[in-house]
Formats: sequence, C-alpha cells, structure tokens
Amino acid sequence: MSATINIQGAVESDVITVYDFLCELEEEKLDFNAFQKIFNRNLKNPDCHYFMAFDEAKCVGYASVHAQWLLHHCGKVGEIQEMFVVDNYRSKGVGSLLIQELMKVAERENFKILEVTANKKRVDTHRFYERKGLEPTHLKFVKKYG
Repeated sequence: MSATINIQGAVESDVITVYDFLCELEEEKLDFNAFQKIFNRNLKNPDCHYFMAFDEAKCVGYASVHAQWLLHHCGKVGEIQEMFVVDNYRSKGVGSLLIQELMKVAERENFKILEVTANKKRVDTHRFYERKGLEPTHLKFVKKYG
C-alpha cells in the first residue's frame, strides 16, 4: 500500500466519485439526480458518516456508516451501508483503513454494535469483514418495491 493513503470525510464535491463507485458496486446505473439529493442530505445528517480514501490526489475508496437508535438493542447501532475500493487498490490495506475509520465512529459514538450486510455472492467481502471482527450472525431478507 502506498504510504500516501489518507482518509477524510466526504464533501459535496465527492458526489460524482461516490456515484461512480456505487454504480460499479451495484452493477447498475443509478439515478444521479436522486443520488445527489440523498448524498447531500446525508452529508448534513449527524447520523451519517461518509469517508473517502485518497492516494495523494486520487480517490481510491469510499465507505459509509449510518447510525440509528434501535429498541431491540437498547442503544445506538451503526450499519456499514457501502464500502468500495478501486480494483487495483484491493488487498493493499485501503479497506482496512476505511473500516478502521468506521470503527472509530462506532467507539466515539458508543454504538452498541456495528453491523454490515453483504451480498451472498461477495464471498471475498465476507472474509474481509470476518477478519475485521464482524461475525455472520443474521440472515437478511429483502422484498423490493418500485
């Protein structure tokens, strides 16, 4: 990994980069106008935390965690919503730096738990999260609308 990787909070001008990352992650072209509105709204939400990984001036990764107060945990829970690392930076520590930043948020904000959902087909991603101390304790069920 390059010694120049640094993590910083996302800003409004990062929207195009994050959009490109998440279109690749989701393997589909997302509605940019809706995406930008949500991105900008969430940047102002103290329960949403967006982080960018840079190798000098080049953005090479992104991660987010959203927090909410849940009754069944009697406290604040963080959920990693998205994490993406550019192909040629994978397995070079960028994802580890991003998840460390998310874990700092969890500690600082006294989350009861930090959780993540990963698509069943992303077996390498599952191994990555397990190596970071997250345990596969639940199944997620989804019904799509619209």
